[in-house]
Amino acid sequence: MTPNLLFYQLLVVALVLICLLIHVWWPEPRSPAYQMSLKPDKPRRKRSKEPKPFTGYIHKPLCEACEKGTDTSPKAPGSPPPILTFTRGRKRTVDTHAHFCPKTNCAYHGWLGRGNIRSNGHPGGQPWRQLQCVSCEGYFYETEGTIFHGKRSSPDLIVHVIACLAEGLGIRGTARVFEIDPNTVLGWLVEATDQLQAFSAYFLHELEIHQAQLDELYATLSAVRDGELSEVDAIEHLSTSPLWVWTAIEPESKLMLSAQPGDRSLAMAQAVLHQITQLLAPGCVPLFLSDGNPNYLPAVVSHFGHWVQPPRRQNRGPWAQAALDAAGRASSTRKW
Repeated sequence: MTPNLLFYQLLVVALVLICLLIHVWWPEPRSPAYQMSLKPDKPRRKRSKEPKPFTGYIHKPLCEACEKGTDTSPKAPGSPPPILTFTRGRKRTVDTHAHFCPKTNCAYHGWLGRGNIRSNGHPGGQPWRQLQCVSCEGYFYETEGTIFHGKRSSPDLIVHVIACLAEGLGIRGTARVFEIDPNTVLGWLVEATDQLQAFSAYFLHELEIHQAQLDELYATLSAVRDGELSEVDAIEHLSTSPLWVWTAIEPESKLMLSAQPGDRSLAMAQAVLHQITQLLAPGCVPLFLSDGNPNYLPAVVSHFGHWVQPPRRQNRGPWAQAALDAAGRASSTRKW
């Protein structure tokens, strides 16, 4: 028993020595962290915050109003007709220089102060004066072309109704206040709108402005403000059928250049810029400021950009396509 016990003790000591030798002399594998530390880290590419220069458009953005040749700016007739003077008879005491003949087939149509209009009194006891054009021998009332023409209601009532609508009172509420039919109020509102558009087109032309602020407003903000529509319902309504009011204003004089309702699309941006071009003087290119809507840039450069033919790079081969030179023109839109 003694030799066997000694043999097992020596065997255990030998195994322990072998394990120690293996742990000390056996090569250890390199750790992954040590391998990654040997390789240099790849530097991250920093994104430049500088605005990229506008390279231009190869094809001119489409504007439906420009393609159709729609021009809303007022145009004076051709050569003015001669001034009519009357040496015989009683001298006229009613000033008619602010009136013109409304007949489109008359040679004096649209011309003021040519001496062709004479007063004819108040036939039938009418409150408005009747006028006559001696050129075409046509008769018309001095309210021709206004909202008061052909109305049996008093002018004061019509003015008060339009004033209430301008203050924000609804059509039905205005009709209840003045005890008239709501359809009558609606008809007067439509006629007043047409009259104001004609008035604006007549006086707003050849403007010299330096800036133009472009923006889009929610059409349902007034309903949310008045409590008629909750914010949740307004967001849901705008997500399904958004209604926007596109506005353009001159910030120095607070002059409203354009206000058009419509969706937020490139076609509406083209329509707004087309209307602004009808109001500006020839050669006037203001600084356009906006909220960053991407539809404004193609609309601005399509109306104010200068399209040039780039030079040929080689002596042979086809010419390069015409592109838009936006230097000094579309660069103003980058002030977003």
